[in-house]
Amino acid sequence: MTVVQVNGQHVQPVETDEIRMGIAETYDVVVEPGDRAYTVFAEAMDRSGYARGTLAPRVGMTAPVPERRERPSLTMMDMGMDHGAMGGMDHGSMDMSGGAASGGAMAGMDHGAMDMPASDASMEGMDHSGMAMGAASGEMAMPGVDRTGLRPPGTIPEVTPHGPDDHGKANAMAPMQTRSRLHEPGVGLGDDGRRVLVYTDLRALHPEPRRAPDREIELHLTGNMERYMWGINGKTYAEEPLIPMTLGERLRLTMVNDTMMNHPMHLHGMWMELENGQGDYIPRVHTIVVKPAERVSLLVEVDALGPWAFHCHILYHMDLGMFRVAMVQRPGETLPPELAASYVPQG
Repeated sequence: MTVVQVNGQHVQPVETDEIRMGIAETYDVVVEPGDRAYTVFAEAMDRSGYARGTLAPRVGMTAPVPERRERPSLTMMDMGMDHGAMGGMDHGSMDMSGGAASGGAMAGMDHGAMDMPASDASMEGMDHSGMAMGAASGEMAMPGVDRTGLRPPGTIPEVTPHGPDDHGKANAMAPMQTRSRLHEPGVGLGDDGRRVLVYTDLRALHPEPRRAPDREIELHLTGNMERYMWGINGKTYAEEPLIPMTLGERLRLTMVNDTMMNHPMHLHGMWMELENGQGDYIPRVHTIVVKPAERVSLLVEVDALGPWAFHCHILYHMDLGMFRVAMVQRPGETLPPELAASYVPQG
């Protein structure tokens, strides 16, 4: 099949056999079937169930259902605990008691127990506009575009050590380092010869001039599965409901997944431009699946006044706190206290 749209936005055609689709993501594909029946097969990420449909030229035709694949198990690397990157660290001396899950509890964790299909707070508002990222190598510069702070084509967020803020008891553990995983198909996929669509495959149909971000907001997706707590920067929506934004500014929104689960993060009202290494062809999305221990960055043109929901689309994660309101105001405006208070859940 050929992918031609993602989240309703045109992309350059990509041939693939399989798509890992997060909650709220949409993909438009073109198929050219022959004179026979085909099975359209969708399975849960933990392979606990599946749905099938039939594409056929005549009523009553059917096609075989694919053999079920083994249920995948998360490795330490899948959960951001890449021990190979820790150098000669003596793990025997590490105290894994307390809030962090023990290595024994995590080794070979059964992914079937996770019902998922799929910045430190002090950095919020930090002005990164002075951080030069260098000009695009070998790419024709578009007139009137300030490229300072834009990622050159072919680059994606680099491996970054986690900061000292572990976000408290609301976060069971923080990975030692985070990195882009946009090129990875996801746990349990890509080892059987099928082509799996990955985010780095996506390239907008037409190039667009892009100005540099005015500032960066870094948000950590946090959780404690033993206590079943979910939040952003270690806080629930009730504790920290708003993300202030200013009309007309351009943001780099960096999300860091400190949890061992995938989170499909969805922004209402405005597009996010996924920095996937495609230069002026980076695609627009409204939902992005952030993998465990992943650092992903997106550019947001803040062009819509008002309150806009930003949340994990696993609804029980959202209900338990992985939700914010992106509050867009005109320059110089401040939110009246009584209105700000109205966004705090009561009771």
